[in-house]
Amino acid sequence: MRSGIEARPALIGARVPRLEDPRLLTGRGRFAADRLPRDALHVAIRRSDHPHARIAAIRTEQAAAAPGVVAVFDAASLENDAMPLRAVSRMKDYHATVLRPLAADVVRYVGEPVVAVVAESRYLAEDAAELIEIDYDPLPVAVSAMEAADTAAPRLHEDAAGNVLVSRGFARGDVNAVFAEAAATVAATFRMTRKSPAAIEPRACVAEWDAGRGLLTLHSTTQIPGIVRDALVDALGLPSQRVRLVGAEVGGGFGGKASVYAEEILIAAIARRLECSLAWCADRLEDLSATSQAFDETVEAVLAVDAEGHLLGLSADVLGDVGAGSIYPWTCALEPVQVASFLPGPYRLPAYRATARGVATPKPPTGPYRGVGRPMAAFVMERLIDMAAHRLGIDPVEMRRRNLVRADEFPYRAASGLVWDRSGFLECLEMAVATADYPALRREQAAAREAGRWVGIGVACYAELTGIGTRISVAPGMPINTGTETATVRIDSSGGVTVAVGVAANGQGLETTLAQVAAETLGCRIDEVRVIQGDSDAVANATGSYASRSAVLAGGAITVAAGEVRERLKRAAAHLLEAAEADLEVADGMVRVAGTDRALTFRQVARAVYSEMGRIPREKREELAATESYDPFFGTAASATHLAMVEIDPDTFGVRVLRYVVAEDCGRVINPLVVEGQVHGGVVQGIGAALLEEIVYDAHGQLTTASFADYLLPSAAEAPPIEVVHVETVLPENKMGARGMGEGGTIGAPAAIANAIADALAPLGIEITTLPATEERLFRLLAAAQAQEEGRT
Repeated sequence: MRSGIEARPALIGARVPRLEDPRLLTGRGRFAADRLPRDALHVAIRRSDHPHARIAAIRTEQAAAAPGVVAVFDAASLENDAMPLRAVSRMKDYHATVLRPLAADVVRYVGEPVVAVVAESRYLAEDAAELIEIDYDPLPVAVSAMEAADTAAPRLHEDAAGNVLVSRGFARGDVNAVFAEAAATVAATFRMTRKSPAAIEPRACVAEWDAGRGLLTLHSTTQIPGIVRDALVDALGLPSQRVRLVGAEVGGGFGGKASVYAEEILIAAIARRLECSLAWCADRLEDLSATSQAFDETVEAVLAVDAEGHLLGLSADVLGDVGAGSIYPWTCALEPVQVASFLPGPYRLPAYRATARGVATPKPPTGPYRGVGRPMAAFVMERLIDMAAHRLGIDPVEMRRRNLVRADEFPYRAASGLVWDRSGFLECLEMAVATADYPALRREQAAAREAGRWVGIGVACYAELTGIGTRISVAPGMPINTGTETATVRIDSSGGVTVAVGVAANGQGLETTLAQVAAETLGCRIDEVRVIQGDSDAVANATGSYASRSAVLAGGAITVAAGEVRERLKRAAAHLLEAAEADLEVADGMVRVAGTDRALTFRQVARAVYSEMGRIPREKREELAATESYDPFFGTAASATHLAMVEIDPDTFGVRVLRYVVAEDCGRVINPLVVEGQVHGGVVQGIGAALLEEIVYDAHGQLTTASFADYLLPSAAEAPPIEVVHVETVLPENKMGARGMGEGGTIGAPAAIANAIADALAPLGIEITTLPATEERLFRLLAAAQAQEEGRT
């Protein structure tokens, strides 16, 4: 007789509701600012109001005497408490800059921390900070990257040879030869302006110093708890086992919380100095002016094609405005070099030549932002392909069909040297156009044009490298191992399952996704799994979440570790049930002898292992726990095709997205609800980059978009219905067969919308080369086109 315990449907691939949502949606999540000890002191930071100046004098006497003030610190008074950090790299032609908790001698952007005030409340600290008097000797500035790149421009860093902090070249094939024989070339200068991550939760950190044990705990809004912990160990000179970094609940990151910040070092150093608990929470002005920013690149590019529309060669010059210096630890090479790396995209490209330069300007450093380099790369390449298709009279979809890397060509080495292991490049294109009914959309567009409406259709394809392993560094030449992840899986004496990982959630449903992987591999119910993440104490090698790595690397490590625990569980149960291991089935939290009613729960096996000594011989007793690491070595390619249909109002020049389809390949989909939520969020963020979001500095280096009244974010009104379809290309050598996908929406959306706008305005001869395509920019483009037409007549 068989017990008949029916195994539940597979968890991987199931639409499991997010486990974290009940607490987050009912206000029970505990974020950094919620972790204030009762006796915590508060910090307010006086920041530079100059883009580039020498600090002549700082007078803090009035602030120190203000009510409730405990201490005031400048760089000199913290000199022995925190060592500066350098984002080092082995890359040729790279100049490292210094990260300090407070500016010393010179400020290099508006918003840079200069003086910290510690007081009994935030309000008192803010009031006292206003009493600080700082004398500055202004220094000359070159605000734009183009101006700063000139060898005669004023230098932002006196120890550097100039403002070009990094330079790298790429070359494949004979570009000059293919340009000479090309049937057509298209060229343009493309621009994507500076962005802010603008997470719903601004940056914050709370430090607790345990003087009796010499322990520092920092709760921070960070995506990289392990990397921040290691940075604090280096900066403060503390033993690593005495420093704990916790980022368990993070209200959005988008890359802006994936770097080490001066404020984290500052708060930790002061907490140790004063032997107290200490808190700092940024307001929105601080977040917009001092959190790392994104993109800000200009790309001059030329694409050569033959008469049938096949790509022959691409030449590009990438000029990245990297701000005041390198973000730690990723270096200033991160964004501009990745633009050049990903420019060839998912296409066959025989010849390629590119340069990438990172130029220092008096603005906050640019750093990781959802997609890192790929949104700009896709924008440039997809616009060029549309321009070439228009020049040759080929439909844009057909142009892509002729050039996308096909299934029989994988693994494919792209023109920049990146290797695509395998992905559904062409399959995503075909599924997107089929889902949208592309021919019907073209007929609808033709009817709209007959009626005088400005309607356009845009397509964009992209590929990205996700789950990067040790073979490829996230930042070239950076001596940090970002290519491996560790997980610990254990069954305790009561049968409960705990999974500990080094990655960190910041809103992407990670807790649910990893619990699904653990429960499926181990053979238990998902409600029996607890996931510990965002805590540098969780595992020996903790890094964090960035570069679409969490599901691939942490999921891979969990798969290996849970598989080992499952085998240990079976060995113990085999002894208890007096059965062969090969005859045992593990499902739904039970170990059963196949075809019989003989079974044990996880709890029963665990009690026999841990508590009921003697039931299992000592030589056969194994702890039901395992710690394993996973390294995908190279990483794995993810890809998608985005298709957008837009309409432009001829009176206001506002752009409305009428239809949006995404066909994406992230390999084996662990949870379709989570994947589709990530795609929806990414697309809306990409709409913001395409139409609205722009950080603006004036000619004097002053921020003019310092609030959400001026820095415009997409709202529900700008979010169209988004159709998502999945192409699941699974690689057997990849644990679980999963690929990263959290950044893809932001990569494809700007390019697809830019192509759609250009398509809508094609009868007027207008091309889109700058994003965001705001109403003002579209108005000026139309006015210029009309003036040019009038000049001809």
